[in-house]
Amino acid sequence: MTTNTLSHPRSRFDALTRLVPGLMFCTVIAAAASFVSAQYGGPKFLYALLIGMAFHFLADNGKCLPGIEVAAKKLVRIGVALLGVRIAISDVHAIGTVGVVALAGAVALTILFSLLLARLLKLPPMLGLLSGGATGICGISAAMAISSTLPQGKENEHFTLLTAIGVAAFSTAAMVLYPLIVTAMGLTTSEAGLFLGGAIHDVAQVVGAGFMISTDVGDAATLAKMFRVAMLMPVVVILMLVFHNARTAAGGSEAGKQPLVPGFLLVFIALVAFNSLGMLPASVVAVSSDLSKWCLVISIAALGVKTSFEKLAELGWQPVALLLGNAVFIAAYMLSVVYMTRLWTA
Repeated sequence: MTTNTLSHPRSRFDALTRLVPGLMFCTVIAAAASFVSAQYGGPKFLYALLIGMAFHFLADNGKCLPGIEVAAKKLVRIGVALLGVRIAISDVHAIGTVGVVALAGAVALTILFSLLLARLLKLPPMLGLLSGGATGICGISAAMAISSTLPQGKENEHFTLLTAIGVAAFSTAAMVLYPLIVTAMGLTTSEAGLFLGGAIHDVAQVVGAGFMISTDVGDAATLAKMFRVAMLMPVVVILMLVFHNARTAAGGSEAGKQPLVPGFLLVFIALVAFNSLGMLPASVVAVSSDLSKWCLVISIAALGVKTSFEKLAELGWQPVALLLGNAVFIAAYMLSVVYMTRLWTA
């Protein structure tokens, strides 16, 4: 009894020690990506992916592998859970009924369109779901969260990485091009905010595009984007329920023990509620938001380490066409909403 009691904490310590090399390595990649992004611009998620992929040879290293696996699969859940501090129920009222319906429609229709386009391109439905969710909701964060609801395996990781790379690339292109569309079409502040917040994938790129035009447009675009981020919760809950049996079958007995609604989503819901009631100090919101970003960057760096350029090249042109099609669809949809609203109120 004494031996077992003493060895139990030691075994836990040893298990944690094995995670340190991989976690530290992914953290260094995330720090490097953040530094490059801060100094030279561009999305740090994309930098983390590409730098991680350059170190793919360490994916099979026995010392690094345990930490890399934890960073890729566990940290993302912490990052998604902490996104709740950035959302409040009161934000919905500021958007208005038309905006809420339009943004919710953008999420649902983009996912459905992506599934249909994936079928036409003869791609797996899993890739269609991941790319549609990432494009329609909040980019890489949504891709990682949706990935956690699907049956786990190398195929899942492969499609998640592909989606993350494509979404980061197209979101960056949208950040540069969409302000030009706003100017060329003469959109008002509210129209520009709704279009940019509803059509650009990642939060950082929405903020960048909005503030390129003006502070008011930046605020309006960020608000619209936060509603799309809030849509992550119901979408992921639905997918957790839909794919529960599939995850159990793919993961064996341990997957069968997992709850229908995972803990990270319950934390997400709780943080949204606390923030809506004004129970979270501004300092807590700021720290939690930064921690969420770091968890997601480290996680995507780990995912990059686990995949090689050769594997991505094998997929061909269809996934690129899928991601491009989704980006064009949601942009066209949001522009249609803007002009229909203008005609309705004229």
